Amino acid sequence: MRAAADRFLRYLKVERNASDLTIKSYGEDLEALVDYLEELYAAPATTGEVSTLDLRGYVAAVSDAGYSETTVSRRLASMRSFFRFAQREELIDRSPAKPLRNPRRKRKLPHFLTGDEINKLLSAPPANTAAGLRDRAIFETTYSAGLRVSELVGLNDSDIDFEQGLIRVRGKGKRERLGPLGSYAIDALNAWLAKRTLSVRAAAAKEKPVFTNKFGNRLTTRSVGRMLEKYIALTGLDTRTSPHTLRHSFATHLLDAGADIRSVQELLGHKSLVTTQIYTHVSTTRLKEAYEKAHPRARI
Repeated sequence: MRAAADRFLRYLKVERNASDLTIKSYGEDLEALVDYLEELYAAPATTGEVSTLDLRGYVAAVSDAGYSETTVSRRLASMRSFFRFAQREELIDRSPAKPLRNPRRKRKLPHFLTGDEINKLLSAPPANTAAGLRDRAIFETTYSAGLRVSELVGLNDSDIDFEQGLIRVRGKGKRERLGPLGSYAIDALNAWLAKRTLSVRAAAAKEKPVFTNKFGNRLTTRSVGRMLEKYIALTGLDTRTSPHTLRHSFATHLLDAGADIRSVQELLGHKSLVTTQIYTHVSTTRLKEAYEKAHPRARI
């Protein structure tokens, strides 16, 4: 099998013009596979005798060794490419790697802030400067409507309906939705807009940006990120906190309070309910933690 692996690597270099890094990665993956098979057979492995069951055992061994799902998937890709090549070169009749499937990647639970942490962040911007009023309006609006930062900076004056307490949000894929504005967000927006200055260009534009920088032009997503970093340092909140954390907190707090997941999906602008369900895992985890701490017979 080592000879076949060397032949495959030469093919990648000469015929596919693969990069040195790609060839190195394939080489290391196949070397690890060959070492495993030779130890399994207690003899040099031949390409033709490798079975799907052998490869499943190898994948399990890699997983048990603590490698990430990404690494396991990459090694599977290397195996598939190698055995496809071997089949094309008539070294084997069929690929034993074909039935194998990539491991399901674990979805990381989103980071969110507690209610007290949210209040701490929302009250951090000073109320006696235009920049502070703008920053508070940004936090209040993002948290109130569960906005992505790109949706936030894209807001125009015409998108806000103060009377109804709604904003028109342009989300991913040019999909539009209505977002709710609570009384705190409305008050913060009114306070900011009373102090906002627009550049000549912004004032002349058909759509006036709600949130502007010190030059009176539309704020960028990066500027919002830098602004938040300043308040994270000031308040001592978790450094993992990003503008998107406010959106995560919005969804988590709604579900914790008993909101229907379909309603949360619509408010977030998620195309698929599967995307929204990650927040139910967060809520479930918190419930289990509370149960284990409080219930007298939760633990032995």
